[in-house]
Amino acid sequence: MVEGSFMLENASWPVVLTDGQGIILLVNQPAELAFGLIIEGKTSLAESFWASENSVTVPQFLENVAVAQRTGVTVKLRIKSGEIQEFHVCGFPILWQGRKCHVLQLFDGKMSVSPPSPPAFGTTGTAATECHLNQKQRLDCALQLIRTVVLDFNNALTSILGHTSLVLAKMEMDHPWHSSLVEVEKSAEKAAEIASDLAAFSRQDRETRSLEAGNLNDLLRRTAELFQTPKQPKLNWSLRLESKLYAVNFDEAKMQQALMKILDNSIQAVAEGGRIAILTRNLDVQESWSDGNVALTPGHYVCIEILDDGCGIVPEALPRIFEPFYTTKANHRGLGLAWVYGIVTNHGGSVAVSSRPGQGTSVRVYLPATKRILKDQTFNTEDLMGVETILIVDDEDLLLTMGQMVLSSFGYNVLTASSGERAIEIISQQSTQIDLVITDLVMPSMSGRELMDRLKSMAPHVKILCSSGYVRPASHEESEIYLQKPFTSQDLLRKVKQALS
Repeated sequence: MVEGSFMLENASWPVVLTDGQGIILLVNQPAELAFGLIIEGKTSLAESFWASENSVTVPQFLENVAVAQRTGVTVKLRIKSGEIQEFHVCGFPILWQGRKCHVLQLFDGKMSVSPPSPPAFGTTGTAATECHLNQKQRLDCALQLIRTVVLDFNNALTSILGHTSLVLAKMEMDHPWHSSLVEVEKSAEKAAEIASDLAAFSRQDRETRSLEAGNLNDLLRRTAELFQTPKQPKLNWSLRLESKLYAVNFDEAKMQQALMKILDNSIQAVAEGGRIAILTRNLDVQESWSDGNVALTPGHYVCIEILDDGCGIVPEALPRIFEPFYTTKANHRGLGLAWVYGIVTNHGGSVAVSSRPGQGTSVRVYLPATKRILKDQTFNTEDLMGVETILIVDDEDLLLTMGQMVLSSFGYNVLTASSGERAIEIISQQSTQIDLVITDLVMPSMSGRELMDRLKSMAPHVKILCSSGYVRPASHEESEIYLQKPFTSQDLLRKVKQALS
């Protein structure tokens, strides 16, 4: 039995770690991609992707998992698309965090090559050590390549999103190119999600980001605006948002993904002239309270409700809508609610759905909140204007050009520097006071963090806004002055206002 960390977390094939009862504790990235959702610690093999066509149950299989250690066994599993597929399973026991667990390596039954053998227990020889080091070197090279690709990809996407959103902000809604530019923006945002997944995969420590307290109303407004395009000219939108909404700790990018999937389902369900309503409200629970299958313990919550008057969901389908492999759609793309469920529950929240055929659907998201009011960060065009002097520091010329165009068009005086050394030079020689420095965190020679340390000693009055597509803020305080790449022109302008205030 092996004692230690989840050794195969970065394997290129699906790997699942379970406890003795078959409850899934960890999965690696290929397993998430193969089976369609993040399932760590939330479900069992039997409930997730173990097919009923197997001749043995999950407990029976785990009781004899040692048989699969060397030779492997063939089982049938349900993959992301909902199809049943044969996998060659090599399993072995492991002592993980003080308890007996099982590592299951899953290989596509169509493979023509032999699957890698699990590490031999008790092996301490030179050959095994050299093999391990060689594998680690190859993995480190692959991860470094991914990190490099993510950095370059995010820089390119930031330029695309920045210019596109700037043109959209200046363009009339009825312009013949408006809808095409909206589609460009949506495609770039989808690519940004892929870049984010690659970045997360390349972090071997599976970094946990601290969630920032915020007001969800602004995120809901911006998310709804993405769907209010000429492609849906006859939908009636209604936003009824609580004016003094409680603060919620949330990851903005992930929460927006969940909201977009809910709204996308609503849009597909309603006919022309249909209605979609978005509501928020505070909820103070004094005693345990339930909404359908959702049970809320005493505390403070924010409820987001999305209503539509569309075709609704038939009763027999309603209990299955959170299943990752279940879909009522002809294209087999699914409702996406399994992903919504994963995001919301990772925030400590819950999702309730009620629906009647022909009478529409209500999706209610409950998120834990604190009973304090944060100012709704809603800006109109005039609010985003400024006259201050801003220095942008980045080793990517595309981003210097985009940042200068966006900020200059909103009244700011903008200077640029392609390195930390050049930024120090400009600040030392500049007769005009610089009000804000926007710096990339990852740069050759002098990093953004080194530049920030230098600025704190030589120009303590200058405010600093840091940005990156890979490095994350080191603390909650740093996240207040952090701009995640890729970003739109509106994201940049809002963050600049926040930093200057």
